[in-house]
Amino acid sequence: MSDTKKTNPKIIIAVDGYSSCGKSTFAKAIAARLGYIFIDTGAMYRAVTLYALEHGAIRSGMVDEEAVVKLLGEISITFRFNPQRGASDIYVNGDLVEGKIRTIEVSNCVSQVSAIPEVRHKLVAMQQEMGRRRGVVMDGRDIGTVVFPDAELKLFMTADPKVRAERRYKELREKGMEVSLEEIERNVRERDKADMSRAVSPLRQAEDAIVLDNSHMTVDEQMTWFLDRFARVTRQHPDR
Repeated sequence: MSDTKKTNPKIIIAVDGYSSCGKSTFAKAIAARLGYIFIDTGAMYRAVTLYALEHGAIRSGMVDEEAVVKLLGEISITFRFNPQRGASDIYVNGDLVEGKIRTIEVSNCVSQVSAIPEVRHKLVAMQQEMGRRRGVVMDGRDIGTVVFPDAELKLFMTADPKVRAERRYKELREKGMEVSLEEIERNVRERDKADMSRAVSPLRQAEDAIVLDNSHMTVDEQMTWFLDRFARVTRQHPDR
């Protein structure tokens, strides 16, 4: 185990920002580097969306909010570490859905589902319980503003929409999905608008969040940037 992991104080790290900024990938890397637990909140909303699609609460892209709310009591979400990926997979009611939640069909509906108050209340409660023991990295849209407003370190990630679309396009193509770059960019911009304008927990930068624009940064450059900020914050919280 590295000295970094041995001496880390246990804090909560909130990673918020726009879609397709690489939040989950970056948060996973941070957790691995620090020996923290990673919680993918975006995957949780995608899991609810997938369940709604599979159970008739979403038809032809139209979300029946009342039907989605009725399904919430049936949904149990868990994470299990996958040693082959070196990351946690998400399960709904015991079924692995890691691959299914990444489709464009789910992407096109997840912002609508995420905007339903009952959905957010249920998942926020689950997320807060998961982070109760600290030593976690959690990414999403409202972690630093709603889920953990007292998190010791808050990051807000952004990047040019075209750059984000290209990243998402490459990711989906590598998984064998037939999509167009134009469709992906349209989805990215639509999700930005939906995330920022929803009535419940809209996407916004917390006042004390540190902005990371990674449009033209490598993964290594982002980690170097983060470790500098992490060192500054943990010096202020040596007792955690």
